[in-house]
Amino acid sequence: MMRVLIVDDTRLARQELRTLLAVLPGVECIGEADDVPAAQQAIAKLRPDLVLLDIQMPSGTGFDVLDGLDSAPMVVFTTAYDHYAVRAFEANALDYLVKPVVPERLAAAIARARERQVAIAVEAPREMLGPEDQVFLRDGERCWFVALHEISRVVVDGNYARVWFREEKAMLARSLSALEARLDPAMFFRANRNTLVNLRMVKNIDLAVGDGYDLTLKDGSVIEVSRRQARELRERLAL
Repeated sequence: MMRVLIVDDTRLARQELRTLLAVLPGVECIGEADDVPAAQQAIAKLRPDLVLLDIQMPSGTGFDVLDGLDSAPMVVFTTAYDHYAVRAFEANALDYLVKPVVPERLAAAIARARERQVAIAVEAPREMLGPEDQVFLRDGERCWFVALHEISRVVVDGNYARVWFREEKAMLARSLSALEARLDPAMFFRANRNTLVNLRMVKNIDLAVGDGYDLTLKDGSVIEVSRRQARELRERLAL
């Protein structure tokens, strides 16, 4: 069963989506939210598989909803405007539906979400890797053996994860959550919903806007630690 949360500030829009979802097999609408805070609370409480997320709301945007989460569900944006499409896919949205939502397009988006759900389910956990363990990475025609301690960060890139190491990077057809399950939590820290960072690669920690932190790595890259994760980072690094 695909558990779906609807987020839209317009009651009629929410009702329309409910009606469209009701005729789709294996889909359950588990709730609604009409603004940014309510959406974040509903996601945290209900843990939906998929969120149909409006972009423009009086209290903020759909992007603000996602920015306040450390672990986001699958997202399909719904909006009356098509000029947000690029940013939506940069936010790793599964799909982008322009209002009024066409039933066939919604059905296709749900089908895509179901494929992603199945793919995640079959990513069976394997033995956790230690700092000195080597992994084989391949990107196109290039291949590497890389020790875990050489990896500086792992970043979501669409449906994949990009691994940064030495002065190289490689794309893996694995979800960030699946990779996180295999990496030593004492070394790799979830800085935000899109990034795992190797704490041994951190050179400087600076305060950031909104009670978060900016981590400067040894390779010069800067990783933002979300406000929600900042407390965990302080506890982990405290004497």
